[in-house]
Amino acid sequence: MVEELVTAGVAALSCGAVYAMAAARVVKQYERGVVLRLGRLMPHVREPGFTMIVPLVDRLNKVNMQIITMPVPAQEGITRDNVTVRVDAVVYFKVVDAADAVVQVEDYRFAVSQMAQTSLRSIIGKSELDDLLSNREKLNQGLELMIDSPALGWGVTVDRVEIKDVSLPETMKRSMARQAEADRERRARVINADAELQASKKLAEAAKQMADTPSALQLRLLQTVMAVAAEKNSTLVLPIPVELLRFLERAHEGPQHPAVQSAPDSRKQSDRSSESLDTSADEPAIGPSAGEEPGPEAVAEGETSGEKSGIPASATEVPEIPERPGSSRVTEPPSGHGHGEHPNGHTSSESGSGTAITGQA
Repeated sequence: MVEELVTAGVAALSCGAVYAMAAARVVKQYERGVVLRLGRLMPHVREPGFTMIVPLVDRLNKVNMQIITMPVPAQEGITRDNVTVRVDAVVYFKVVDAADAVVQVEDYRFAVSQMAQTSLRSIIGKSELDDLLSNREKLNQGLELMIDSPALGWGVTVDRVEIKDVSLPETMKRSMARQAEADRERRARVINADAELQASKKLAEAAKQMADTPSALQLRLLQTVMAVAAEKNSTLVLPIPVELLRFLERAHEGPQHPAVQSAPDSRKQSDRSSESLDTSADEPAIGPSAGEEPGPEAVAEGETSGEKSGIPASATEVPEIPERPGSSRVTEPPSGHGHGEHPNGHTSSESGSGTAITGQA
């Protein structure tokens, strides 16, 4: 009888130990336990620590409450400016409601992954290439809002989303490299032009200062010679004095234009001709007087002298000589006053640069 009681007690203790072992559960600090009793959700979520469930009746689901880092596979899409790119990202999220994460969605990890991929494709189509490369912060915020909105019903919140890499075609990379090179070259040219402008202004100020003090130019020339001689080379420098350069500059200007010099000379010659006319007025006239007609002997003598001098006898009219600039024309009266007379009654008067001949009928 006693043996039977001992055997029953040992059996009961063994069953209790087996039951306790089957019912005992341990929930870690970063986990929460969701109990489903006969398929129904228990209202209380098991906290971290030791807990007991009913074996074969309750089912304990442990949900990780840590932040989960999930890489999003690279998605290929076309941007708004028609550029094909491949973009991959990283999603950081965590479970805030363990019961909803177990009940509302079958697999919240897979659901968040698919939502991140579709949202990433949508962001690529709405953005331009420059935004993907330089304005990633705004795109990250847009992705976070697009993923977080449906994930709230799953008991999941998205902490942040980061675009990790943007892959471009090789042709686009070369084009962007040429654009960057051209931009750098433009900046270099602008900087060089600005430097030349500032240097020219300073040189102009230095030239004005040296113009006021010519000895400063000599000193600067000597400094240049010293700088060249300090290099220990075979270059021979022969400085030219500034006074010699100024002399050559004055000589290069040359005399004035001939038209400018002829005007004073013509005025002097006209004055001389007028003085000669005044002087000849006091001398007695040679030849026939104004009221007398030449006789046949004078005419014959005139024709003979004309033939001897080379002037044809028929040349009774002398063409008018055009006036030159800077000359004066003086016409003597038929009284015979002047510097010379022709045998046939023609008189002539010479001035500085021109001669006028008048005939008597």
